[in-house]
Amino acid sequence: MTLPSHADIVIVGGGVAGCSVAYHLAQLGKTNVLLLEQGKLTSGTTWHAAGLVGQMRPNRTMTAMSRYGIELYASLEAETGLATGWKPCGSVNVARTPERMKVLKKQAAMANSFGVECHLISPNEAGERYPLMRTDDLQGAIWLPGDGKANPADLCMSLAKGARNRGVKMVEGVEVTGVITRNGVVQGVRTAQGEVRCDVLVNCAGQWARQFGRLAGVNVPLYSAEHFYIVTGKIPGVHPMLPVMRDPDGYIYYKEEVGGLVMGGFEPKAKPWKMDPIPSTFQFELLGEDWDQFEILMTHALHRTPCLETAEIKMLLNGPESFTPDGNFILGEAPELRNYFVCAGFNSAGIANSGGAGRLMAEWIVGGEPATDLWDVDIRRFGAFTGNRKALAERTGETLGLHYAMRWPRQELETARPLRTSPLYDLLATQGAEFGSKNGWERANYFRPAGQARPPHTLGAPGWLPWVIDEQRATREAVALYDQTSFSKLLLQGRDALAVLQRLCANEMDMPVDRMVYTAMLNERGGFESDLTVIRLAPDRFHLITGSAQAVRDFDWISRHIGAHEHAVLTDVSALTCVLSLMGPKARELLARVSPDDLSPASLGFSWTREIDLGFARVRAARMSYVGGPGFELYVPVEMTRHVYLALQQAGADLGLREAGYYALDALRIEQGRRAWGAELGPDETPWEAGLGYAVKLDKPAGFIGKAALRASQGQPLRKKLVTLVFGSPEAYAWGGEAIVLDGQTVGEISSAGWSPLAQACVALGYVRGEGAGRPHAGTPAQIELWGASVPVRLYDQWPPRP
Repeated sequence: MTLPSHADIVIVGGGVAGCSVAYHLAQLGKTNVLLLEQGKLTSGTTWHAAGLVGQMRPNRTMTAMSRYGIELYASLEAETGLATGWKPCGSVNVARTPERMKVLKKQAAMANSFGVECHLISPNEAGERYPLMRTDDLQGAIWLPGDGKANPADLCMSLAKGARNRGVKMVEGVEVTGVITRNGVVQGVRTAQGEVRCDVLVNCAGQWARQFGRLAGVNVPLYSAEHFYIVTGKIPGVHPMLPVMRDPDGYIYYKEEVGGLVMGGFEPKAKPWKMDPIPSTFQFELLGEDWDQFEILMTHALHRTPCLETAEIKMLLNGPESFTPDGNFILGEAPELRNYFVCAGFNSAGIANSGGAGRLMAEWIVGGEPATDLWDVDIRRFGAFTGNRKALAERTGETLGLHYAMRWPRQELETARPLRTSPLYDLLATQGAEFGSKNGWERANYFRPAGQARPPHTLGAPGWLPWVIDEQRATREAVALYDQTSFSKLLLQGRDALAVLQRLCANEMDMPVDRMVYTAMLNERGGFESDLTVIRLAPDRFHLITGSAQAVRDFDWISRHIGAHEHAVLTDVSALTCVLSLMGPKARELLARVSPDDLSPASLGFSWTREIDLGFARVRAARMSYVGGPGFELYVPVEMTRHVYLALQQAGADLGLREAGYYALDALRIEQGRRAWGAELGPDETPWEAGLGYAVKLDKPAGFIGKAALRASQGQPLRKKLVTLVFGSPEAYAWGGEAIVLDGQTVGEISSAGWSPLAQACVALGYVRGEGAGRPHAGTPAQIELWGASVPVRLYDQWPPRP
């Protein structure tokens, strides 16, 4: 086929993701679409994928995406006439340990909340559904009858035919060698067969997506690992509707194929495929066998399914698959280049998720923004530093294994660390800081007392809890110092800076110089694109402080809304300023010892800031507290931060000054009902639902994005409502994600949880949906499902009660 000179949309990559995007674009009426594949359709990783299709994902949105994919696969053959190999055989997931069984019970409760049919079953019942399996060492299992399997190549071809039937052009044997851009916008692609101009480019290049992205300066952080499964000959008792079986404690999975078994898995320490760049000629190819790497999987499989001892092993397949730094896939418009979209990095789950992901991508391309909250998979969660190939290789060796490894609450990734550090990193480490990582930043989670070892992971109350409670008490009763340098910090300046902020922010931004205001940035649906704090430094200069993970996302959102005619410059200044938060009733007394400036409430009111002397340094002090109660945030030049820290330490010793970490900070903000973006706030939550109407000024003279949607929904019944949950027993310890049960019905999930010294129990935040969102809560009895047990809680619209 001769290449056209122009297409509205060009898709690069003819695997299942590319074909799904093409199919769904055509469904939305976009038919002037050209898909280019460097080899043949399916010739990359799609052809050797295992084809397992499960419904459950970690959150509601992603689960809905996977469920849509199953509906699509079940109906596609009737539309296109091409089989997909879809079989709704169900899946059995088994647990060897009591801890794993608790995790499966939590998954079952989440499935019920998400509308997925899921049953807890005994080891004997698991054996009845999967007779090949040894069950004498199992704790139990879950049964998901709506899960299944598909034939990857057939599925891809059926999607391709569905797209072609609606007018999409697909050309094989065309390698895209360059991207044409102008003024930061995609203009077309270059190939050996000529140029094709386009308005939109979609990178669906699979494991080639990173190196293809680099051609246009776009960061797509993924890296390939060698990935294995065996294929057996026919085995008695194996039939086409034999369920998929997963034994995550053994790192293995099974599915039926032609009367035999496909058995593969995710070994704890993976083997990165150190091929860079990956040749474009790597088509329908495999890597060499590596039985040493596969040994741990084979050993566990022989134990779980003894029939493998005598089964014919036809082959050990070693096909490279790409993995991302956090194990989630990558969707969305690249922040570096307008109209350049990415749909890649499926972490060996592309068959299960490409159907739904293709629909979401098509809706994003056509609608101009995501139709739902996609933050967990949004490409803007990654900073440019994540493209480092050494770091990607090391992280891939870890993240592949985490697919089936026992994931403990608040378990941190370990590879490619430390990377981004505050000037206090070494000083905090000597004080016993245990660090976590957020967007590459090392942050103190808590501080170990001298002589204490790091506690082991647990599903119950953690070993570090007494130390964190001490940090919380210091914050409430004396004074605590938090290093929050990882805050993302943006500077917006220029003649039209105020006009830009007024259009983007729901609060009134025309405030006095030195004033600080908390505001929402909303999308057209009225949902949170971000929440941030803004300090007005000068009439035309604003300092924006936002979450550690949101630097790229917020920079992209703001910059794309600066008009070509507007004089406003946005700069990421995160690395120029540290933030030290001094929280507690003795915070002002401590500052008075190191600063001659008047910091009394009469002189520095709440939400006001001022440049002050502190020791030998000049810093900006802001009177505010994320955890509630008295406190100050100190914005300190990086080069002066060690001096300021040491000055505070020396002056505060007799005041009970204590260093504190993010676990204490998180628990205290939950206790005070402070929302966090990515937990309580996101693109699907409105200020009315989140109880943040005070951060919205519908009557401000300037219009703002989302104002019309908020006006339309004001006073209407809420779809969901954020509540505080106070646990009735100090013995119950929650981590987040637990299902909320009200009047016998599952109505939502916990978004954040932490221990509250005030309640002497856990306190959590979460959304209730349906009828429960429309009535007041001032101690409403409810339950949560905690590792399979029903635990009483009380629901409050406001807690602790205000006088």
